Amino acid sequence: MTFSALADPTRRDILARLRKHPLTVSDLAEHYAMSRAGVSQHLTVLERADLVQRSRRGQWTECTLSPAALDPASEWIEQQRAEWKERLDRLEEHLDRKTALHEKHTEKGEEK
Repeated sequence: MTFSALADPTRRDILARLRKHPLTVSDLAEHYAMSRAGVSQHLTVLERADLVQRSRRGQWTECTLSPAALDPASEWIEQQRAEWKERLDRLEEHLDRKTALHEKHTEKGEEK
């Protein structure tokens, strides 16, 4: 659900704005060419992914970033990065061995 919520550029932008400090729905809506209801729909998606919390302050609804929800996604990305780095390192070693072997045969005039 986290990656689905992050797939939309407007939602990523909302998270970036909330990183600085809490904002109301009206504050957020000022930055987008969409209605407050449209912004509220994006906030609902972010709220379902536990990336944003909404709370009432008088007549206003204040939105706050919940960065802890990004931890599992960050851990998954880091795990994928480590696995791919290991695979690419093994590929590089294999290619280095093949290149060295080819150069050795070329020096001996065994080139095909």
